[in-house]
Amino acid sequence: MEFAEVLRRRRMVRNYTEESVDRAVLEAVVAAGARAPSAGYTQGHSFVVVTEPARREAIATLADEEAYVAAGFEPWISRAPAHVVVCVSEEAYRRRYREPDKRRPGEPELEWPVPYWFVDAGAALMAILLAAVDAGLAAGFLGVHSLPGLRQLLRIPDDVTPIGVVTVGHPAPDRPSGSLRRGRLPLERMVHWEAWSDPDRPAVPPASATPP
Repeated sequence: MEFAEVLRRRRMVRNYTEESVDRAVLEAVVAAGARAPSAGYTQGHSFVVVTEPARREAIATLADEEAYVAAGFEPWISRAPAHVVVCVSEEAYRRRYREPDKRRPGEPELEWPVPYWFVDAGAALMAILLAAVDAGLAAGFLGVHSLPGLRQLLRIPDDVTPIGVVTVGHPAPDRPSGSLRRGRLPLERMVHWEAWSDPDRPAVPPASATPP
């Protein structure tokens, strides 16, 4: 599939058919996440792949799927044939940036003005979402704030932080999120050329960047 088509098709899908996902295809989707960039080539992100029905049901219970279904939505968490839990280790980044090629003798430890471990986890997440679409599948995302107890359920180490669950499967008709009513902002409100511009008076892009 062409990359532009993958981007066009990518959306958060919250309903799936009962069809399983081939193990090799699922491995390729997760491998795409492992290929995501990481600061200092730390590679501090990791993944827990869950396919066992009982364990997927347990994750759905943690997410209070019953209340979600009662609100008129499909049981997308338990129905998805595969869950990919995206995780990251802050400590792995701190250790990496204490190494000689990243920290000169006597130099103070990096203060990390931006927690790049979460930036890298987001990159891994997007790689998984796009790889799922490229494989003819669909995916959705459930943030870890909605999943108390996930660490205990999956025996995730204390120094590793789960950021959420990517549900993967074959798409079925779903009820669109109410948030979609907001619509996409025009690029002129999101892209600034050369410097930040007044959103009510966007800067004009260079002529070379203007599409034909």
